[in-house]
Amino acid sequence: MKKMAKVKVLIVGAGFAGTKAALDLADDDRFDVSLLSNSDHFTYFPTLYHVATGSPKTNAAIPLKTILDGKDITLIRGQATTLDRKAKTITTDDNKTYSYDTLILALGVVTNYFNIPGLAELSYGVKSIDEIETLKKHLHDQIVSKHQPDLNYVVVGGGPTGVELAGTLGLYLKHVMQRHNIEQRAIHIDLVEALPRLLANMPKDVGRMVARRLKRRGVKLYLNQKVEGETANDLVINDKPLQSHTVIWTAGTANNPFFAANKFATTANHKVATDVFLQAEPDIFVLGDNANTPFSGLAQTAVHDGKYVAANLKRRASGKHMKSYSVHYPITVIPIGEGWAAVVRGNIHIYGWIGWVLRQAADIRAFHDFEPWSKSINQWFSYTDSEEACPICLNPN
Repeated sequence: MKKMAKVKVLIVGAGFAGTKAALDLADDDRFDVSLLSNSDHFTYFPTLYHVATGSPKTNAAIPLKTILDGKDITLIRGQATTLDRKAKTITTDDNKTYSYDTLILALGVVTNYFNIPGLAELSYGVKSIDEIETLKKHLHDQIVSKHQPDLNYVVVGGGPTGVELAGTLGLYLKHVMQRHNIEQRAIHIDLVEALPRLLANMPKDVGRMVARRLKRRGVKLYLNQKVEGETANDLVINDKPLQSHTVIWTAGTANNPFFAANKFATTANHKVATDVFLQAEPDIFVLGDNANTPFSGLAQTAVHDGKYVAANLKRRASGKHMKSYSVHYPITVIPIGEGWAAVVRGNIHIYGWIGWVLRQAADIRAFHDFEPWSKSINQWFSYTDSEEACPICLNPN
């Protein structure tokens, strides 16, 4: 009997959705799976703020070779640029071409500065390991070289990333000053949000409780304040300058430019339009942050999408009908400093230490989506370690 040819699946993007789809398909010998990534590591975004405040990179970055070890997956390093629908190929920025029978696109989002003058050039980002390392070096060098902290550290964006970073930044700055025997001074952390409240996509009481927690940690809130520009010395909000040399931008994202460049149909919110199977076009599936689905933008949604599409491709390969997409209702856990977190699941809201414990459990479980339990636990424990380029900060003795 003639052996059936394998279905060639090309997955573009090694984030939550793409990596999960690759892992779930790799155990089925009916598929020839390739994973195309512009990075050599998988980034666990929920713990990136840990890295900015002293934890090792390994807490948020796992080498893809480690995740894919022993899996029948071809890892390709490159940046996808061009889709040829007729030839069923993807071309990368180094002019290499890769063919597919089925294409899965899970490219993630990019930072959006909304064309506000000065932000792209002067603000610090927190959406990648490289951006985090740049910010961390600035925070350290600014204190050590001037022997005092900045007048104001300004975090822009009242979403989960912004409030998590604002809640833990002050403690890290005090740590650096203590390690270098610099006189402790008041740390001024400002959080700027354009809307009237924090966490606008969540119930109002969650935003109120998080705001109360931030204020108790000394964070000053500027709500309903529109950012209009940044200079070397100031952030301009509502026509007024807020003095700072450290502006951290967490406020905006845009869909990956690959989709506009390759003329995908998009919705009013600039997400890719998909059918009930997450197909944008025949044999082209769009997952995670790129797709126009409820709760798009959350890691749990991306993992759900990866599992869903992988299962449907297996069903199709077995001659069965694919199942329609079902919405995954996520549990949101937002930590604000050590020992406190807000937990939201539908009408259930939990605050405080119990929320913090639930967040730790959620991180371990999320790591297990990509690693065995033993490695997941070690991955989680790494946040308690320190990683500093400065030997004094790492070992004061």
